[in-house]
Amino acid sequence: MIVLLAFITAHPEKRESLLEAMLENLPMVLAEDGCIEYRPTIDREGSSRIQTLAGPDTVVVVEKWRDRDALKAHMNAAHMVRYAEKVAPLVSTRQIFMLSEAEKTGLSEC
Repeated sequence: MIVLLAFITAHPEKRESLLEAMLENLPMVLAEDGCIEYRPTIDREGSSRIQTLAGPDTVVVVEKWRDRDALKAHMNAAHMVRYAEKVAPLVSTRQIFMLSEAEKTGLSEC
């Protein structure tokens, strides 16, 4: 399984428009073969004193994909190409973290 965290920062005052486009595209992404999870998230206000905020213009997308082939197909899907064109004027920066589950080290799980 591949886990992605995509930190997508909109231009000031454009996060709501970005979220609208994401949520409109969401059913098509969730229907893709190999999509395990795809969830746009935003900062939870007042959650914890240890919380680090992503920021008022940032959406963090939590993604889980079966394998590289599923992720590659996602990136090339027609609906994702249209989505990317639609949100390009809204996006200031993005950071994509591609992760794997850590191997068990023998330590007790939390």
